[in-house]
Amino acid sequence: RVRLGATPSLCAGLMADALARFHRSYPGIELLVEEGGSRDLVRALARGQLDMALIIMPLQNDDPSLVTEEVLRENLVVVSPSISNARRPYMRIEDLRGQPMVMFRRGYDLREATLGACRQAGFEPRLSVEGGEMDAVLRFVEAGLGIALVPSMVLDGRPGLTGTPLAPPGLRRTIAIAHRKDVEPTRAAQAFRDTLLFFLAEASHEGSLPEGLELIVPD
Repeated sequence: RVRLGATPSLCAGLMADALARFHRSYPGIELLVEEGGSRDLVRALARGQLDMALIIMPLQNDDPSLVTEEVLRENLVVVSPSISNARRPYMRIEDLRGQPMVMFRRGYDLREATLGACRQAGFEPRLSVEGGEMDAVLRFVEAGLGIALVPSMVLDGRPGLTGTPLAPPGLRRTIAIAHRKDVEPTRAAQAFRDTLLFFLAEASHEGSLPEGLELIVPD
């Protein structure tokens, strides 16, 4: 079996197809998937509860006990109800000042990314509701409770939501495959890694990666 961790955005926008590819190639290997914020996944890796995880870089504590391999970059967008306003070509972080915002629960990298970007711009965000998982945050935004910063790929299939890009250089996150340094990945986990990398390379070549994702090509 493979015990795999992934962030909610990846589970919603990418992992299903990659897992299906792996299952077809290795039908005898059981897949256990844990969805969670990047910090939670790092802790699960450290405790030996996961074999491998897709996490957000850089590591908050620069944890030397993990081996990481950067594979993707993803863009963050400002999500709002589709009926709220005419779509802007882009927004600046400063445009979020004073606007009600829906905030993720503690342990989500997206929470820290949002708070950090607002504070760097010189203001504290106005939170209308906080503590949600990815699906809850998107539903709260759709209901008109506020706006949020999310990866653009999670908006696929949600016509009630609009994603507005941030002004260049925007906000981007780096996604990496991680495992414990002191534990060699099992053959099953290594097979999943190889399958995932092949799937991502193929999707990038065909132009079928979810919107806002970019493959990192090794030097």
